[in-house]
Amino acid sequence: MPRATLRRRKHAGPCTCAMRNSYRFLEPVLLLMLKEKGRSYGYDLSESLEQYALTDAQIERAALYRTLRALEANGHVTSRWDTDNGGPARRVYSLTKKGLRHVEEWAQLLGRLGEAMTAFAKRASTLTPGRREAEQQK
Repeated sequence: MPRATLRRRKHAGPCTCAMRNSYRFLEPVLLLMLKEKGRSYGYDLSESLEQYALTDAQIERAALYRTLRALEANGHVTSRWDTDNGGPARRVYSLTKKGLRHVEEWAQLLGRLGEAMTAFAKRASTLTPGRREAEQQK
């Protein structure tokens, strides 16, 4: 089921980036992994997550597969069953053209978020107790 389009502040156009699970950043990580790998199996993606993770939050495999299904429902990823290896069939995932554009949306969003977080950290660390009280009285 496709999710709703979100409007970005101060930037034109819609962004479908799913910030509701921002503590894990699973969607952009999976998109980047598929962009770099070309195609991959769910198990291989789960084994590589730690190398790509943006946070230290534990990511459950069930969340990985739910995210892959959502990406596929939204047209960012395609999948097919691979039965060529002689073993059990495995689902292989690939990025679509729409998915490539979505990686760029995430890159822009995360770039702005990173800048905002850095500015916040600098501002918070430079406030002295007297200045904090003055800021609160305004």
